[in-house]
Amino acid sequence: MKPELSGYKNLKICVAVSGGRDSMALLHYLCNHAKELNVTLTALNCDHQIRGERSAADSLFVKNWCFKNGVPLLTYKCDCIALAQQLGVGIEEAARSFRRNCYFAAAKEFNADCIATAHHLNDNAETVLFNLARGASVGGVKGIYDTEINKNGQQIKLIRPLISCSRQEINEYIKLNNVPYVEDETNRSEDYTRNYIRINVLPALEKAVPEAVKSIYRFSRLAAEDEEFIRSEMQKRNLLYSEDGAAIIKTCESRALFSRAAIDAIKVLFGKKDYTSDQIETLYNLQFAENGKSFNFLGLTAQKEQGAVSVFAESVNSSPNENNPLTDYLCGKRGIFGGQPLKITVDSPQSGIENAQSKILKFDLGAVPQTAVVRTMREGDKFTKFGGGTKKLCDYFTDKKIPQRLRLKIPLIATDTDILAVCGVEISDKIKIKNTTKTTAYIICKSYAAESGTVRKHD
Repeated sequence: MKPELSGYKNLKICVAVSGGRDSMALLHYLCNHAKELNVTLTALNCDHQIRGERSAADSLFVKNWCFKNGVPLLTYKCDCIALAQQLGVGIEEAARSFRRNCYFAAAKEFNADCIATAHHLNDNAETVLFNLARGASVGGVKGIYDTEINKNGQQIKLIRPLISCSRQEINEYIKLNNVPYVEDETNRSEDYTRNYIRINVLPALEKAVPEAVKSIYRFSRLAAEDEEFIRSEMQKRNLLYSEDGAAIIKTCESRALFSRAAIDAIKVLFGKKDYTSDQIETLYNLQFAENGKSFNFLGLTAQKEQGAVSVFAESVNSSPNENNPLTDYLCGKRGIFGGQPLKITVDSPQSGIENAQSKILKFDLGAVPQTAVVRTMREGDKFTKFGGGTKKLCDYFTDKKIPQRLRLKIPLIATDTDILAVCGVEISDKIKIKNTTKTTAYIICKSYAAESGTVRKHD
């Protein structure tokens, strides 16, 4: 057994130890080579409390071994069955979440540079086969690799020193060095998909194709290189970004790039994992449809916009349902609308307010009835554009290429169905500044215009 540790000398390494043969082999090896590698060694143990007293016994075994060998240890406990019910996820997912929280806690407590896990060559093959059978893309078949994880601003590195070592090599190391370990009987249960692959599929594959596990490892590393290239191209093109609670995927004819951006939007930004290849294909084709066309899936809405496809939670498309007197804003009683800053004032704006996210509109306050309110779009609304010409508000929004996901968020100054100002976009011709204007007022809010990033003033 030859762990890959050339890049991890002179570090503080915390080993995640279950007490099983793999993690004990890794801990034993690092303990015996700590001086040679000049590493500071610590350990953590997670008791998932799934197996009752046996789980506790395994944790005690790890505690005793670490105490005997002078390895500082932190032990964490969690009822992962109860946690799964609380989170509404499977037990395996809850256990994974618990372990990840333990990694962050231990890294902080020990000031560790990285967390080492005992994933090996066979684990990598199981992961690749499992994801491949589920129809994963290149990103899903790159296997297990060193990575960085983030939480609340804290970043830690996960390393896998045994990833190029086979299960057979680990077993030989255990036997040669008389390394003690405990057996988790659930590893022999075929009720878990990964166990079934380990117990039945991989041995049959190795029998049919000798050294298949090593070949899968090489394949996974090639897939990782492809994945890195795809991600670098996505970043160059700024293909995916978030805006107003939505994921925006720019139009891209490359199926590989667009599909990867769509998967990232679904998984990373919205935490949805049960997407299908058909849904990704529908998203890809949606970018070539007419603006406004949409479809719903997984509690999300995808919609074609000008030069992009937006994906957002269905609740994001709902109106803030506000209807406030305009006077509340003029007197400073209110300064927020739908969670966004909105300032309506007779004081001339300071130059510092003019930034890439805001639009300043000026209007004749005397032309606005005292009964005017600030609200969102309603059926039957009409708008007289600056310069003349009255249209239905929905048609005006279409002309201005304003995405439907934003239309119910935009503040409007209105009297009945007559819209006097579309805040962040344009004022009505009815309240434009004239020679007879006595009081000039200003609307300052986020720009919702298609030419976002500009500041436009109506004189």
